[in-house]
Amino acid sequence: MEAYFDNSATTRCYEGVKDIVVKTMMEDYANPSAMHRKGVEAEQYVKKSAQILARLLKVNEKEILFTSGGTESNNLALVGGAMANKRSGTHIITTAVEHAAVGQPAAFLEEQGFEVTILPVDERGVVRLDELSAALRPDTILVSTMYVNNEVGAVMPVEQIGAMVHEKSPKALYHVDAIQGFGKYRIYPKRLGIDLLSVSGHKIHGPKGVGFLYISEKAKVQPLILGGGQQGGMRSGTDNVPGIAGLGMAAELIYTDFEEKVEHLYQLKERMAEGLSQMEDVVINGMALREGAPQILSVSFLGIRSEVLLHTLEDKGIYVSAGSACSSHKRKASSTLTAIGLPADQKESTVRISFSEENTFEEVDYCLEVLREVIPMLRRYARH
Repeated sequence: MEAYFDNSATTRCYEGVKDIVVKTMMEDYANPSAMHRKGVEAEQYVKKSAQILARLLKVNEKEILFTSGGTESNNLALVGGAMANKRSGTHIITTAVEHAAVGQPAAFLEEQGFEVTILPVDERGVVRLDELSAALRPDTILVSTMYVNNEVGAVMPVEQIGAMVHEKSPKALYHVDAIQGFGKYRIYPKRLGIDLLSVSGHKIHGPKGVGFLYISEKAKVQPLILGGGQQGGMRSGTDNVPGIAGLGMAAELIYTDFEEKVEHLYQLKERMAEGLSQMEDVVINGMALREGAPQILSVSFLGIRSEVLLHTLEDKGIYVSAGSACSSHKRKASSTLTAIGLPADQKESTVRISFSEENTFEEVDYCLEVLREVIPMLRRYARH
């Protein structure tokens, strides 16, 4: 049996996504900027995806900018947002648990002379609102937080943050990295006070290498990629029609029967957590099960290094990740697990189990059965 529980690293494409990607590569393959009929046909796929995403977010189509994925969306939001607004101030706020695709652009901006405040989080991984309130200033121009943490599944109080940012720092843009949140929550940026929102295709059963950034029509963002002036000059380069078509299709499908899908994810998570809680020296990290994101479970198997457990499970056809699988193979200590205060031995023994709508209860039971069998053996051989 095979059980893929690394869906926060990437998901399997929906069949419908695969079909539209192939169609736009093999049949409707023209350049969407071309003026002839085939070009216009290709452009229709781009327009249709923008319409789908705008409808799901309750925003305008022109506020959707297609990118190469979550990392580019985050870079454009932070670097483009900061550069466009530096006359109003140079202060930026983010948190200690952001993905490197936010943390690294923030560090780059600091090198360019911006002042960056990094807010701590509580033991669940959630930003402290009183600390945010104290950090906001008249010269704050950008605040960036996740929607859902990719390692422990902590959910940020986005609506409260949005309201606080706009009240205390009216010049500031509020950016949300929703790469783990889109498709798991209904997100309406205008209602939540979000000016910039990053989403990635391959986390929602879409293709890799495509995503989008919602940019509120009121937000000023400086383009980072210059050239032929595609997408209103905001991101030059030939539109990735197969990726964009697949992204639109994936978004449409993931929000179909949405409540049932989310409930299924929570039930998978609860069944896994219930089985794990009966095992010795196993700790579940982060928020309470129904408070955290439906798809992410962070678990520490004390006394067993996460890589050892990962490869042991892999031999049985079970796939999980050690912390987060988004960085290169060289593992550094997780900033999220450090920020929530886990001791070193617990950090080294943490794996992330992440579910998708395609997972089954049988797969969960199989995983628990294998864990019950291998954990005592691994602990026996562990070096002390």
